[in-house]
Amino acid sequence: MFKKSLKVFSVGLITVMMSSLLAGCGGGSPASSSSDIKIGVIYELTGGTASFGTAAANGAKLAAKEINAKGGVLGKQIQMVVADNKSEPSESSNAMTKVISQDKVVAVTGFTVSSNAIAASTVAEDNKIPFVAAATTNPKVTLDEKTGKAKNYVFRVCFIDPFQGTVGANFILNTLKLQKAAIMIDNSSDYSKGLSKFFKEAYTKGNGTIVAEEAYLQKDQDFKTILVKIKSTNPDVIYVPGYYEEVGKIVKQARELGITAPFVGGDGWDSPKLVEIGTAAALNNTFMTNHYSVEDTSSASKAFVDAYKKEYGQVPDAMAVLGYDAMYVLIDGIKRANSAEPGKIRDALAATKEYPAVTGKISLNENHDAVKSAVILELKDGKQTFKSTVNP
Repeated sequence: MFKKSLKVFSVGLITVMMSSLLAGCGGGSPASSSSDIKIGVIYELTGGTASFGTAAANGAKLAAKEINAKGGVLGKQIQMVVADNKSEPSESSNAMTKVISQDKVVAVTGFTVSSNAIAASTVAEDNKIPFVAAATTNPKVTLDEKTGKAKNYVFRVCFIDPFQGTVGANFILNTLKLQKAAIMIDNSSDYSKGLSKFFKEAYTKGNGTIVAEEAYLQKDQDFKTILVKIKSTNPDVIYVPGYYEEVGKIVKQARELGITAPFVGGDGWDSPKLVEIGTAAALNNTFMTNHYSVEDTSSASKAFVDAYKKEYGQVPDAMAVLGYDAMYVLIDGIKRANSAEPGKIRDALAATKEYPAVTGKISLNENHDAVKSAVILELKDGKQTFKSTVNP
């Protein structure tokens, strides 16, 4: 009986010690306390889009560290409760449920993949907890399909795919001056299906012709059968609104088949892994629409890049800066609400106008989407180079 009691005591002690250690990791705060403001931070830290989620989480952590170093918000420190959605929609719902129900956060930020954010947004909405998405561009993240109105508690700091798809289409038609496009769609991704739809609408409206549409799935490895079909249609350009893991393989295999046409895609390309997978040479003559260019010369961008490089030893990508901006926009909402009550934070977020973020001034419209510019980037010898800025 004594041995059993000792064992139970030991397990309990270890649990308490582990909880204390984990709490001490949040947002630069030395330890959790009842006076902290708990913020859920949920990203793709493992799985197929971990490069996105890790970069965005690093941006969020840097923002929280800076805010805490300046005294926090409402006289309190931010305590980050970090969770991994494992790059899966079901795990995203689970992570959102955990931080709300168990950790008792007052608001949540995170997510770089639309399918994951769509799944988790239902949980935030049902529990009336404000959720600021960082880099999820599908309209269904903030829009309730049943009512056609904005979800009450869900917001985002990035542009959405109707705008991004139109920007990509107009760039191909007006700058590259290419009239025949093939599209490769990731049928397992809400992001890819949505972005391809909006691209196609804008491209055909501008008198472009779609000569082929082919589908693939995330985690596919061999794309040559599809690419041979596309090659036979002789497209001027190939539009691939996918994620970096598959895009890198698609472009590399296309070049191996002798396809020299330019490739164009969206913000899902933006990862250092893209060049590792696709190779710098194969990715020449490719372009992407994105949220941000590290070549931005504004004082806010320079300060962010310097701070991020000092903290993590690497140059930030767009996902990193959106994670950073999302945290700052959320904390600004708490500050303007003058309260850590979820309902009051929600109201303040809905009124966000002209917030001076690194990616540009952010105003949230009636659908809780950010109204902001996009940039066009070209890959040259493995490096992103700025082409142009497109205003909404």
